[in-house]
Amino acid sequence: MKLIIRIMTLAIPVAVLFTSCSPNIVGTWNVEKFETSVEGQTGTSLSNIGTFTFKRNGSGEKSLNYFVLGIQRDDNVPFKWTWDSQSYITIDSQGSEFSKTWILIENKRKSQVWKSTDGSNTVHELVLKK
Repeated sequence: MKLIIRIMTLAIPVAVLFTSCSPNIVGTWNVEKFETSVEGQTGTSLSNIGTFTFKRNGSGEKSLNYFVLGIQRDDNVPFKWTWDSQSYITIDSQGSEFSKTWILIENKRKSQVWKSTDGSNTVHELVLKK
């Protein structure tokens, strides 16, 4: 009986530790909105442009296609991702407009809102839903 109690006192904190550190992002997310805005100008807002799939091992797949300014864009390039302390997520994907560090504005189990900038006046916003 004492052995079971000892195992439980060790196992429960370890399980809680690993569960609490697991990011909400793992799984497939629909890109409900992708918006680009420049200070003082009219922005562009696109809806339902595809999906991101995030795997536990830090890799992922995009299946995105959309028209912007009359140009068809397809982004099906795999990516690597890193999650930084519930505040930032970095997408690393060769030649992709989505390859950058994003600030997590909303981080819920079924919805995510991210924002990023290109270093000047352009702000990108992604709204993801499960």
